[in-house]
Amino acid sequence: MVEKKAQIELSIRKKFHKQIFSPFAKALNEYQLLKEGDKVAVCISGGKDSMLLAKCFQELQRHRKFYFELVFLVMDPGYHAANRKRIEQNAELMGVPLTIFETHIFDAVDHIEKSPCYLCARMRRGYLYSKAREYGCNKIALGHHYDDVIETILMGMLYGGQIQTMMPKLHSTNFQGMELIRPLYLVREEHIMHWRDYNGLEFLQCACHFTEQCEKENEMEMTSKRKEIKELIRTLKQKNPYVEGNLFKSVENVNLNTIIAYKKDGIKHHFLEAYE
Repeated sequence: MVEKKAQIELSIRKKFHKQIFSPFAKALNEYQLLKEGDKVAVCISGGKDSMLLAKCFQELQRHRKFYFELVFLVMDPGYHAANRKRIEQNAELMGVPLTIFETHIFDAVDHIEKSPCYLCARMRRGYLYSKAREYGCNKIALGHHYDDVIETILMGMLYGGQIQTMMPKLHSTNFQGMELIRPLYLVREEHIMHWRDYNGLEFLQCACHFTEQCEKENEMEMTSKRKEIKELIRTLKQKNPYVEGNLFKSVENVNLNTIIAYKKDGIKHHFLEAYE
C-alpha cells in the first residue's frame, strides 16, 4: 500500500505534471485561489476529480511557499455501505486522511421527481459550508474541471437562454466570510481519466439511489442535458479542434458594445440606455 501511494504521488509529480499539476498550480495563481493562512476544506465525493484534487493539494503542501491548512472533508449523504467503504479504502490507499460526517440528503431527495440532482447539489453545498466553518475553514474546494466549465457555458446558452460560466471562485451568499474555489479549473477531464487508469484506480461515479438502480438494471447511461452537451462538443470538435478552447475563452472576451442586454448584481441593463 505504501508503494502504491508513492506511485500515485510520483505520477502527479512526473508523468502527469504538465497535464495535471501545472494547470492546477496555474489556476491557483491566475485566479488567486489560495492565500497565506487559508484553511481549506477539500470536499471529497469519492469520485476521480475530488480524489485527484486532494492529492494535488497534498503535493502542493510538500513544497509550499507559504503556510496554509487542509481538511479533507467527506459528507456521507446516505451512501450504501459498499460505496462508503470504497471511499475509505481509496483514501487509505492514497494516503488522504478523511474527516467524515453524515447527513440524510439521499433520503430527502429520493422521492423528488423534478430536479432531484439540483436539490441534492444545493443541500450538499450547504452542509459542506456549515461543516467546513465548524472546522475553522474559510474556503471549500470542489473538483470541477475545465470540461465542466465549457459544458456549463454551452448548457446556459442552449437550455437556459443566457450566457454564464462556472466561476473559478465565489463568495458564499449564505455563509459570510466563506469562499468556494475550483483549483482544477484548467485541468482537462481526459487527463484526469488517464491519471486514474494509469494508476489502476476505481472511484465512485454518482452513488445516488437513482444511478445505482440504473446500473443494477444494466440500462444504458442516463440521458441528461450535460451528457447531451458532452456529445455535442465531441461532435463539433471533429470539425473544429479548437472548439473547446474557443468556448472557454468566449466568456473572457465579452464585448459589451455588441450585447443587447446584460445583468450586473441582479440589475438588467439594456444597450438603449446608452444609445444615442
